[in-house]
Amino acid sequence: MIRTKFPLNFVLLIAITFLFSCAARKRHALFNAPSDIVTDTIKQVYVVNDQGLSDIYYKIKVNDQLTVRNVQNPEFGATGSTGATGGNSISGSQTGSSQNVLSYPVEPDGMVNLPAIGKVQVVGLTRREAAVKIQEIYKTKLLKDPIIELTVVNLKVTLLGEFGKQGNFLLEKENTDLIEIIGEAGGITKVADPKSLKIIRGDRSHPEIIYVNLNDINSLASKKLILQNHDVIVLQQTKGQALSDRLQSFNNIVQPLLVIINLATLIFALTR
Repeated sequence: MIRTKFPLNFVLLIAITFLFSCAARKRHALFNAPSDIVTDTIKQVYVVNDQGLSDIYYKIKVNDQLTVRNVQNPEFGATGSTGATGGNSISGSQTGSSQNVLSYPVEPDGMVNLPAIGKVQVVGLTRREAAVKIQEIYKTKLLKDPIIELTVVNLKVTLLGEFGKQGNFLLEKENTDLIEIIGEAGGITKVADPKSLKIIRGDRSHPEIIYVNLNDINSLASKKLILQNHDVIVLQQTKGQALSDRLQSFNNIVQPLLVIINLATLIFALTR
């Protein structure tokens, strides 16, 4: 009978592959949940701890930061970084945006304090409702036919994992959906697993988890993909890439050991 002898380093490589292939991606993934097993079989969108559909339009809350400007007059509103005021300008606390937009906090009493017109109750209103209300007050007290544009500048989602860019992204308009934010982030990377995307939403102690298969175009029809403030969006790498990364890290450790074992085997063979 002919016996086939495998090199020791080959046997060790097979053993390492077997031991770590199942757990490789899980160890790389962020915010693991028991329900993550569905990512291999999900067809379109699957929801865990479904909390129903949120309001289509965001309603202003205490501590929100608002920008207010008159579209008809570029000098009116939060357009500068110095806080100087003219006859028709609004000044406020400066935010950290790239356009040096000035914003006004919604105070604990539910009001925002604006120049010339003072405090206006805005908590519980949508962005459009608040803009119309403020517009009418300015029209009555100060400006001729103003067109008020109101933005909530602190609404954001967080992208983590295999996106072109990671980090916080502002929800600058009503009904921003998942695909718009992915586009803003530069798409997904070459090693991303399109079936592994999940959105973590709501109460962090008992969140709603929304799994999305980006391979299926019918996933885009789900209203669950309308993003909400503080959503965390996570996209994992493929299992193959995770395993490759894991094996590479172990190879950096095992390779010197294999050299020593091979050297010892050679010395043993020569001294027999």
